[in-house]
Amino acid sequence: MLFSSFMLEGLLALFREGFALDRQLIFLRDAGLWQLGRLLGAAAIVLAPLCALLFLLAALTPVALGGWSFSGEALAPKLSKLDPIKGLGRLFGARGLMELVKALAKFLVVGTVAGVVLWAVLDDLLALSALPLDAAIAQTAWLAGITLLGVSAATALVAAVDVPFQLWQNNKQLRMTRQEIRDEFKETEGRPEVKARIRQLQAEMAQRRMMEAVAEADVVVTNPTHYAVALKYHSQRGAPRVIAKGKDLIAKAIRDRAEAAGVPRLELPPLARALFTHTRLDEEVPPPLYFAVAQVLAYVYRLRSALDRGTAWPMAPTSVPVPQELDPGPDRG
Repeated sequence: MLFSSFMLEGLLALFREGFALDRQLIFLRDAGLWQLGRLLGAAAIVLAPLCALLFLLAALTPVALGGWSFSGEALAPKLSKLDPIKGLGRLFGARGLMELVKALAKFLVVGTVAGVVLWAVLDDLLALSALPLDAAIAQTAWLAGITLLGVSAATALVAAVDVPFQLWQNNKQLRMTRQEIRDEFKETEGRPEVKARIRQLQAEMAQRRMMEAVAEADVVVTNPTHYAVALKYHSQRGAPRVIAKGKDLIAKAIRDRAEAAGVPRLELPPLARALFTHTRLDEEVPPPLYFAVAQVLAYVYRLRSALDRGTAWPMAPTSVPVPQELDPGPDRG
């Protein structure tokens, strides 16, 4: 309707020129083909504004819906597309039934609007036969424009409902199922059984290193049976450090390793419990336990000196001062 005046005048001129062929051109062999090509070119010029507007709208529509996406994959031949079983499944499946209902609803809306518009202009259509040719053509173009406008409005109404639904349905299909999320999480983070096995191997390696370090300890403090803590002191590294500790079976393994390596062992339950509870591997003992640990190391150094000199062994301490707040209390030991 916007370009109706320009297009109508141009098409009328083309019709007049097309039916008014020069008599001299009739006898030329290629005149008809040449005239047809020239008229088609002129018709393209007349229709160019409408075609350009439609092309612009067709190009901008994908941008409004999320951007352009150029892909030749859809043009690639696929034998699966020719599978009649899958085709019937799409036709008679739940999705096919939904598409059928949507198509019928669209047809009903557009058909109803088209019928209402045609009924409204019925008198004008019947009156076309009484009009002169030029006026009839102009009136016909105007009525066609009104009809197409009404149908386009109905189509726009359908699109306003269908496009958001299609976007929602597409996003829903793109969502991952719970099982797919679990599988992706397993692939990304690692499967739980594999991670558990890795943690187990790491714990075993750390335990082996800890057991090897027991042979280098200065002393092992026990509970006497349920806790064992191995201490090592380097004068250049600050306070004494815990190089091994364990409970129950691991405590037994530490005691056996210390006995095999000749490391002194002292049964001091409060100190063993405090060291086990308030220290980590390769960590210095806390300052409140310095005095108690110093008494233990002093005994160890006197013991070594006695062994070197062949003199009588010093008496082992049976208790050392441990702050009450650091002693978690007697366990099974």
